[in-house]
Amino acid sequence: MYRIVFQRLIEWKNNTGRKPLILNGARQVGKTWLLKELGDKHYDKVAYLVCRKNQTLKDVFSLDFNTDRILRALRALSGVDITPGDTLIVLDEVQDIPEAIESLKYFSEEAPEYHIAVAGSLLGISLHKDVSYPVGKVDEINVYPLNFAEFLLAKGETEAYNLLKNKDFSTINLIHEKYTDLLRQYYYVGGMPEAVKVFIETDGLKAVRKVQKSILNGYEKDFSKHAPKEQVARIRLVWQTLPSQLFKENKKFIYGSMKHGARAKDFEIAIQWLADAGLVYKVPLCKEVKLPLKVYEDTTAFKLFTLDLGLLGAMVGTEAGQVLIKNDIFTEYKGGMTEQFVLEEMKSNGEENIFYYKAEDGTRLEIDFMIQREGKLLPIEVKAEGNVRANSLSNLLKQTPELHAIRYSMKPYIEQEQMTCYPLYAIQ
Repeated sequence: MYRIVFQRLIEWKNNTGRKPLILNGARQVGKTWLLKELGDKHYDKVAYLVCRKNQTLKDVFSLDFNTDRILRALRALSGVDITPGDTLIVLDEVQDIPEAIESLKYFSEEAPEYHIAVAGSLLGISLHKDVSYPVGKVDEINVYPLNFAEFLLAKGETEAYNLLKNKDFSTINLIHEKYTDLLRQYYYVGGMPEAVKVFIETDGLKAVRKVQKSILNGYEKDFSKHAPKEQVARIRLVWQTLPSQLFKENKKFIYGSMKHGARAKDFEIAIQWLADAGLVYKVPLCKEVKLPLKVYEDTTAFKLFTLDLGLLGAMVGTEAGQVLIKNDIFTEYKGGMTEQFVLEEMKSNGEENIFYYKAEDGTRLEIDFMIQREGKLLPIEVKAEGNVRANSLSNLLKQTPELHAIRYSMKPYIEQEQMTCYPLYAIQ
């Protein structure tokens, strides 16, 4: 299964200024597979060690941060003759040994010739407690579920992928229906590697849903096993009510929608735990249409999305026929599925500071997403179907004629004076 992010791992390997690598991402997005694939394809040897429930390995890192001693121990434990340049050292489930994360600083300073990469399903949480993070001493790469382009490659739709990559919209527009059908499939399957693999190998929709539910069950177990006990019930409530928040007309996260009387201070830690685990993405409100967006962030208002469209469908029990056959799937759930899809695509394409905008003057002017790209502010309107009347975006562009915007919908590509209109399957 080809992963676009794999190229970044190769670039890390070949970078002479390379530092120890931290691979971030939620459970089951493919981090372990990526590191093993990197080792198999681009190194002579791989020293792969699992930190979870490994007391011997924990003792190795707990003693001190002498890199020579640690390397001797890793050679003994892995059975691999670790040598500079041609061996990839992989520490998996590294969140179970915080000292191993701290040791990366010393590998960077004292043994930079060794190639070491770490990953962990709850690494983001570990980095927020009792760990001296090696600031400036590591490289980091984020791993997300397969995006739509990777889904096309997994299905063998190489030509369809190449047309999108090359932005050949004159040809793309001719096969709009084909892309729409493929997008429907992606809406159901999502991008979790195991779900995609089952779909490709069996074409079995029930088998896909079984995988998705198994992953969701695993996440729920993580709440009980790894979250602070006093936060488990709150984490579970946020997680279970997330779809209803996303599928309402106003997608701003409302604490009172979870239960009567719920307040921000009661759930801030729970939401942050889910974000640190890579299970949810927060998109905060931007109060002004000005750069830099971060300066105008309202930390009290935000939208909350989950990590994968297919898992979201499994959480609400969407039927296969509802997604693959019905003509109105893209408008179901008040556009929540479509905003989820667009957010995922932007995240996987490297967008980091993503906001939404709502005017404070009492008007109904609201923009789905706002990003900063190449030093310019870029408003993004998301439409779930072909009806593209966008009063908010039109009004914003009239007020600020220097802006150029993007609109994603189910209409084919077209370039307009102040707006570029892309079909949803061609998110840039």
